Amino acid sequence: MVHLFRPTLFRPSLRHRLAVEVVRRTRRGGPVGDPATFRERFLAANERFPHRIPVDFTESAHTTPGLRVLEHVPGGVPPSRTLLYLHGGGYTKPAASQQFAFARRIATDLRMRVLFPLYPLAPEHTWRDSRDALVALVSAAAVDAPDGVVLAGDSAGGGYALSVAQGVRDAGGTPPSHLVLVSPWVDLTASAPGQPEVALTDPWLTLSRVNIYATWWAGSQEDRARTEPSPGLGDLRGLPPALRFCGTRDLLYPENALLSEQARGTGWDDTFVTGPGLIHVYPLLPIPEARVAHRRIVEFLS
Repeated sequence: MVHLFRPTLFRPSLRHRLAVEVVRRTRRGGPVGDPATFRERFLAANERFPHRIPVDFTESAHTTPGLRVLEHVPGGVPPSRTLLYLHGGGYTKPAASQQFAFARRIATDLRMRVLFPLYPLAPEHTWRDSRDALVALVSAAAVDAPDGVVLAGDSAGGGYALSVAQGVRDAGGTPPSHLVLVSPWVDLTASAPGQPEVALTDPWLTLSRVNIYATWWAGSQEDRARTEPSPGLGDLRGLPPALRFCGTRDLLYPENALLSEQARGTGWDDTFVTGPGLIHVYPLLPIPEARVAHRRIVEFLS
């Protein structure tokens, strides 16, 4: 099921247009020269600028060797529901304040506990170093959440959330009640039709860097190695109801559109909200379109 914004919001807002310029000037990476040098500079940058952890997120009892988990509990009535949120950043970058804020806002409006795993990042680590632990975490979190666990994420974290949901299903664990996926990176092979064309309009993501991050996360430069950690290329049957968002100026839009086609006939209740002219992870940005997306998320989870 694919949904568009109402016609009054088809033209991106002024705040969105300003956000595009800010992103273009501050977030878009330049060409990559020597890959080995790029890797070393990346590791050094992550060491200088680690996760930006808000004071209201504390260490969770679910922390295990190799997987640090943070927790936030809104004030008031103890929650009976948990939001397990996986942050984006190309599987390579620490969590940012916008990601903590996005998870906190959903949890506050719906009286949910937040579990926020800080999974080990590429290029030092691959998906094999944390996926099994995250699959186990979903079932463990369900013990203290009688009203269910919502599994959510943005960008790479959105793709990882879908992959983890597939892992929970395959392991016979307690499944999430819902999935909320914001601009999820679902295909590390970058093989979706139309992706090079959309890349020309994306002010944030570039194919060259996305491909490098994909090889780091897969642990190999071989195309075949990127298939296994690509949930969009996996089995979509038996998954929880999902709400996905992606703008059409997002490099990841073609693979998300293709995912909707692949979901047909599988029985997966997947709602795809397309944002015409909107950029990567727009529901996390300080723009009017994000408020519309937030209301949609609250309705979906209520």
